[in-house]
Amino acid sequence: MGGKAEPEPDDAVLFVGVSLVLGIASRHLLLGTRVPYTVALLVLGVALGSLEYGTQHGLGKLGAGIRIWANINPDLLLAVFLPALLFESSFSMEVHQIKRCMAQMVLLAGPGVVISTVLLGAAVKLTFPYNWSWKTSLLLGGLLSATDPVAVVALLKELGASKKLSTIIEGESLMNDGTAIVVYQLFYRMVLGRTFDAGSIIKFLSEVSLGAVALGLAFGIVSILWLGFIFNDTIIEIALTLAVSYIAFFTAQDLLEVSGVLTVMTLGMFYAAFAKTAFKGESQQSLHYFWEMVAYIANTLIFILSGVVIADGVLQNNAHFERHGSSWGFLLLLYVFVQISRLIVVGVLYPLLRHFGYGLDWKEAMILVWSGLRGAVALSLSLSVKRTSNAVQPYLKPEVGTMFVFFTGGIVFLTLIFNGSTTQVLLHMLGMDKLTATKLRILKYTRYEMLNKALEAFGELRDDEELGPADWITVKKYITCLNDLDNEPEHPHDVGGKDDRMHIMNLTDIRVRLLNGVQAAYWGMLEEGRITQATANILMRSVDEAMDLVSGQTLCDWKGLKSNVQFPNYYRFLQMSRLPRKLVTYFTVERLESGCYICAAFLRAHRIARRQLHDFLGDSEVARTVIGESNAEGEEARKFLEDVRVTFPQVLRVLKTRQVTYSVLTHLSEYIQNLQKTGLLEEKEMVQLDDALQTDLKKLQRNPPIVKMPRVSDLLNTHPLVGALPAAVRDPLLSNTKETLRGQGTTLYREGSRPTGIWLVSIGVVKWTSQRLSRRHCLDPILSHGSTLGLYEVLIGKPYICDMTTDSVAHCFFVETEKIEELRHSDPSIEVFLWQESALVLARLLLPRIFEKMGMHEMRVLIAERSTMNIYIKGEDTEVEQNCIGILLEGFLKAENLTLITPPAVLLPWNADLSLFGLESSDYCHTARRYHVEARARIIFFEEAEAHLHLHGSASRLLLPQGGGHEPARSMSKEHSGLLSWPESFRRSRGSLGLAAEMPGGLSSRALQLSMYGSMVSLSSGQQGHQRQRRHRVQATTTNQKHSSSYPRMPSKERPLLSVQSEGSNMKRVAALPLRDAAEVAATAPAPAAQQQRRRKAMYLQEEDNSSDDSAGEEVIVRVDSPSMLSFRQSATAPPPQDQ
Repeated sequence: MGGKAEPEPDDAVLFVGVSLVLGIASRHLLLGTRVPYTVALLVLGVALGSLEYGTQHGLGKLGAGIRIWANINPDLLLAVFLPALLFESSFSMEVHQIKRCMAQMVLLAGPGVVISTVLLGAAVKLTFPYNWSWKTSLLLGGLLSATDPVAVVALLKELGASKKLSTIIEGESLMNDGTAIVVYQLFYRMVLGRTFDAGSIIKFLSEVSLGAVALGLAFGIVSILWLGFIFNDTIIEIALTLAVSYIAFFTAQDLLEVSGVLTVMTLGMFYAAFAKTAFKGESQQSLHYFWEMVAYIANTLIFILSGVVIADGVLQNNAHFERHGSSWGFLLLLYVFVQISRLIVVGVLYPLLRHFGYGLDWKEAMILVWSGLRGAVALSLSLSVKRTSNAVQPYLKPEVGTMFVFFTGGIVFLTLIFNGSTTQVLLHMLGMDKLTATKLRILKYTRYEMLNKALEAFGELRDDEELGPADWITVKKYITCLNDLDNEPEHPHDVGGKDDRMHIMNLTDIRVRLLNGVQAAYWGMLEEGRITQATANILMRSVDEAMDLVSGQTLCDWKGLKSNVQFPNYYRFLQMSRLPRKLVTYFTVERLESGCYICAAFLRAHRIARRQLHDFLGDSEVARTVIGESNAEGEEARKFLEDVRVTFPQVLRVLKTRQVTYSVLTHLSEYIQNLQKTGLLEEKEMVQLDDALQTDLKKLQRNPPIVKMPRVSDLLNTHPLVGALPAAVRDPLLSNTKETLRGQGTTLYREGSRPTGIWLVSIGVVKWTSQRLSRRHCLDPILSHGSTLGLYEVLIGKPYICDMTTDSVAHCFFVETEKIEELRHSDPSIEVFLWQESALVLARLLLPRIFEKMGMHEMRVLIAERSTMNIYIKGEDTEVEQNCIGILLEGFLKAENLTLITPPAVLLPWNADLSLFGLESSDYCHTARRYHVEARARIIFFEEAEAHLHLHGSASRLLLPQGGGHEPARSMSKEHSGLLSWPESFRRSRGSLGLAAEMPGGLSSRALQLSMYGSMVSLSSGQQGHQRQRRHRVQATTTNQKHSSSYPRMPSKERPLLSVQSEGSNMKRVAALPLRDAAEVAATAPAPAAQQQRRRKAMYLQEEDNSSDDSAGEEVIVRVDSPSMLSFRQSATAPPPQDQ
């Protein structure tokens, strides 16, 4: 190398290779020391620059490469390195930490930068002897206010600072960098002759900063939407993140002239918030390693290049510094000014920094002051000033550009050398790098557990078939971390004495560990396909929020999920809007699906975390407490799933179908990949099979199975009120109903409001409350599906007597009052039926202690068999017989004490004990020997003995046999899922519902059939029953119904009954019986016990015989609307059969 070599393009590549080798060597040699490797890179860069610019011969081709890079356009330098570094830094931050620390970051990056710029500018103007204008001094102040994210992030990652402090410093450096560049651009334009007034300054700062944020969000939204169309292609996913960061930076800086730094920072944070869960499994790992590598290469190059530029700036202008030797002194003074300005900024903002976010104590404030490093960004900006000063223009002299590079390079060098290398020492002096006592105890306990695991592993590996035994003593010597353990292990929670502070610390620590386990379980479920990306984001966020509160309260991650499970207020607006019902139903079902995903994942993740915690810590008091908190949190989630299982079982079925499909496909993909790894499949064969599976997975993701709601006509026809009506009046009614899907907690109508119509509850449950009526409930005051609400008020024309609120998602139909009035006057028998239907709900409202335990189907049996409805004209007298309860539906009565009785009212025998009914102080309950009719009155009487059984807990014995034969008692002590039995409440009564269809109560009997068997009941039989009723109509007000309708007649279909599906229960499959046997089971009353056992046994045996034959018969899926009406009992030994 006889002289300076002429630069060639490939020399630049040599510089890159040498820089990477130097970076590798620095990282390797400094591993385990307190010196950050970025400081070493800067020193190496200064050394390379000094050798090239300070010696006569230079470094040959390497020196030529150094000169190429040193003379690079500073804007190009920023455009090459900054987008990747900024995106990696912001994307790796935790969103929840960013949200909590956002106020602190904005304070430091906004007012903090302004204060620092003014302080440094004033100090330079007043103390430096260069006669710079205020604009030039403030330009240098703004340039030096940028705490470089590249330097700060690299330092924090090496030192392992706390997550909170790291987030504040890293986030502040990212924002600070962006705002400082904006301030620099403002003063840079002012120095070059542009003028700004106060309004123009505010407008400029707003456009540049807010425009950058908006642009970053726009790029984030578009790229994430694009990412959603990419399926399991890691290379494309990673390439997209790289491309969008550079394109966003270019668009911001050159096309729109806004802050590229703020744009890329916003983009990265947006990705951290919404796209982290888009990368699963190997894709996520690959993305992490890729950006780690990009950041490492960029950091290595930029710090070495910064050192080269600093050496170049000093040595190339050596003559200038010889004439102005005091410049070195002013550099040291400027370093002091930089530290003082940083101290003033943090001190002035400290009260606010302490108040917002996680707060800030004085130790963290000291670290915040000392970690204000400057780096490549400030250096690049100073190079821009130098390039401008060297050009022909009247505003900046070349000496100013030279001094800018000198001062900036010197500050970068000093902050990295002094601040960067001593930050870890300061952390140690302040005690911020020490583990807490709780963590130390856990660490020690874990080492003992490691020793146990090592012993277990040694026991399993001790004897090898080929090599023989191993030497445990030698093995232990190589496991040095286990050599200095004491002989007596100690549980981390065995703290002597009653140390409340230590107990609280232990609780906090274990809660955090359990929540970490819950979050890890969520990631596992995302990879398994159990939850969607949107659900995963919600679940992760709830854990992050709960982490902040563990020190002051019990586990509370469920609180963050409640709002996503419950129906928000805008759903009520959807119900009231004129949007299509199908669209409202779609949104409601989608909300239900999301709630089910969340609840199921929450319960599963907590179950996994509890098991892992118990396996690790055993049965300690602290672990028991935290596990108990976790169990208690799951109650609401379990209740929600149970409500959906009862009301919308098809939602859970579809969700489980999606999960199982995804799991099976991924399992098959892993299986064929393992076959290829073991050599049983060649790569071509594996790729061909895996491509087919990936296509199926993509299809599942794009077109998953959807929830299919039952048709409106089916729901209405199986509702007891509508389905029992003759076709001639039912069809017009169907066309005038309004379908609606109401979320939990929605009020259908309020007490005292004018009745506008009735509500038919098809799916779901509702709860009633009232200021006037009795609140002494045995159970929750709920009414299940199949109920008709508001009918009594519509018939009588009075305001609603209670509030009706949905207690789950409810699928309802609304019928206006006018339509009910038309229906009421269409036929006298229909009017009687409507009054009977209204009495069902009214009885439960007025006498909850008596009727609340009875299901709606049992109430219908009571109406059909054990009730009498009488009409009295004015002047008549009536009395309530013993063992009867009367309800005044319409009209007016007077008691013996001349008290006027208005409807609705409960009429009891004169000697009734009101305390038994919970009606001691009610104003609607009356007892008298006789009642005088003041105006036409309608009264329904119930046999009290039948209802009374429910008050004493005998809900399964509604109808008592009278007279001859009876069914022998059946033991219910055992369960057997293979046998189908009649409900207990109907086993003990006599007769056939087939007779009931021909009696005056035919409509009520058909309503009972629909309540019990839903769509199993033939719609055509309703018309026939009504025809028979019209031919044999008997005056219901003067005769008592003495028939029995205990056993509903099953529909006689010309196809086998193969399976029965109950709302809210699992599907039970029974093999198809021959037609003759099926008809016999369906149409006749149950035989004595022995015969029923033989029939059940025959059913069970035939099921076994036919279980392997898929084509044994036609499968008929039948929907049963009442979950309690079909049960699967185990056969039990019964008394000998009796003759009938």
